Order: sequence, then C-alpha cells, then structure tokens
Amino acid sequence: MTTTSPGRAPTIRAASYSIRLDRRAIVVGCALVLATLLASVLTLATGDFPIPPAEVIRTLTGGGTGTDSFVIMTLRLPRLTTAILVGAALGVGGAVFQSLTHNPLGSPDIVGFNTGAATGALVAILLLKGSMTEASIGALIGGIATAMAVYLLAIRRGVQGNRLILIGIGIAAMLTSVNWYLLTRADVTDAQAAAAWITGSLNGRTWDHAVEIAWAVAILLPAAMWCGRGLRVLQLGDDAATGLGARVEGIRLASILVGIGITAIAISVAGPIAFIALAAPQVAHRLTRSAGPDILPSALTGTFLLVAADLAAQRVFSPMQIPVGVATGAIGGVYLAWLLSREWRKGRG
Repeated sequence: MTTTSPGRAPTIRAASYSIRLDRRAIVVGCALVLATLLASVLTLATGDFPIPPAEVIRTLTGGGTGTDSFVIMTLRLPRLTTAILVGAALGVGGAVFQSLTHNPLGSPDIVGFNTGAATGALVAILLLKGSMTEASIGALIGGIATAMAVYLLAIRRGVQGNRLILIGIGIAAMLTSVNWYLLTRADVTDAQAAAAWITGSLNGRTWDHAVEIAWAVAILLPAAMWCGRGLRVLQLGDDAATGLGARVEGIRLASILVGIGITAIAISVAGPIAFIALAAPQVAHRLTRSAGPDILPSALTGTFLLVAADLAAQRVFSPMQIPVGVATGAIGGVYLAWLLSREWRKGRG
C-alpha cells in the first residue's frame, strides 16, 4: 500500500514495514541508470572491432551476426558486467563505512582494507606461487583479516569513527611497506603479475568473475539496505540511539560485517580499484541531498563511475589499454586532495 501526504514523500507500507520514497533520489537514480546504460553501449560498441550501437542492442536482444555475438557476448559483456557489479559493491562498501565513521574519509581505500587485500593476494602470488584464483582467495582473506584487526583495535567503549580511521591509516601504512618488501624480493615475472593485480584491473574478466560478484551483490546489497535503517538511527549519536531502543553495537557490528564482505569480494574479483568506494557515496549524497547512508544511490553511482572509468581506460589511449585502477587513481587523487582541503577548512571554521 502506498500513502502520500501533501508536501511529503510517498511511503510504501506493508504490515509493520515501511519504505519512504524520496522523489529526488528516484530521479537521480533513474539518471544514473540511464548514464550507465549509455556508457555501457559505448563500451560494447567501440574497440578494435567497432560495432554500431544499433547492432549492439540488436545482438543483446538475441539478433545480430555470429561475429557480433562473439565479440559482444564472449569478449566484452563479461568485463562490462563485472565492472557494473564491482562498482556497485564498492559504492555500497564505501557508503556503509562512511556512515559508520561519520566521516567522508572513512572508506575502505583510506582505512587499510584495500591494502590488506593486496597483501593477501601478494602472499598467494609471490610466496605460495598460487594462481589468479588463489590470489583472489588470498585477497578475500587479507581484506577480511585487516578489517577485523582495525575493528578490534578501535574498540574502546564502542567504535569511534575518528579512532577507526586513524588506526586504519596506520595499519595501511604498515601493510604498504610489507607489500613493497614482497615485491622487491620476488623474481621479475612474479613481480609483474603481482603489480598488475594490485593496480586493480578488469582485463580478462570472464563470466565466472561476473557470477561471483553477482552472488555477493544479490545477497549483501539487500543486507546493506537493511543495515541502513539502523545506521540512520546511529547518526543521532549513540546515547540518542540507545534511548530509542537501538542496539548500537549490534547495528555497528552487522554493518561492518556487511561492508567488509561486499568490499572484500569486489576486491578479490577485480583487485583493489582505488577511490570508487571513497567518491561514490560522496557524489551520491551531493546529488540526492538526502540524510542517511544513501546505500542504493551509492551503488548506482559506483556503477556509473567504474563503467565510465573503464571505458576511458580502454579507449582514451587506444590502441594501448591501461588498467582501470590507474584511471580511477589519477582522478581519485585529485578528488582526495580537494576533500582533504575541504575538511581542513571546515575544521578551521
């Protein structure tokens, strides 16, 4: 059942559960979906074997020639689908952690989770001589272990956002040194493979990678949206949230587990792609102007940012392709510098 009141957003009610619909967020979401679709068609249409956009759409709907079908369905679409889902996962992970820490710098990029995942992958590649599949498993273990270490070290009468960020930055610095040590001790061939992985790349991604991240998004995105209701209450402060009957530490722990899980799986599939988790929630918040963690808008923003970045990485320097992590890192570095200066000015004010 949907109810509306003059001047207020419509609300969907079912039994004791209700969802408030934000009109601006809906418009922004539709715009992001449209922009992602346009970028996706360009990604599928361009390359060494160009295909007209009309033929791309015809092939996706079951028509097209055998050659077009092979190029799109076998070579290009698995990579694009992986980019769409990894971008959504990173956007969700960033939104959860930034909401938990009440700080735009509280993203997996900054607090060491990406670095820990890279350490796990490097151990698998360089020390255990594992395959890329084993590197993905190592990244998953490394990211989760790092996140739990940061969480446990940050606990002292509850997890405070600034303390979690500072501890995460310290652990990230330590693990960065470990990563460089591992690279310097490896032979040239293994070091090249490891360096390519930790840059963050979508090259060579297949339907197996897309299916893996699809399961993670299908399970953990709804879980993150459910946690978002609790995170919205936590924005009032721990005392106020407790007064309203919220189980503060339970909400926080559940949110951390969801955020860790979806981020770690995304990294295990595509490597530690930089700055999507940092930027997507901030861009989504500025577009929607809504209170709360903006879980779904952040997912859609992350999807668009990664698809657009991968399109640029493949086509801007054509015929040479660069890893998408290089593109997001270059853009994200500028964004991070702006964000740091903005937070510094706000602190001085």
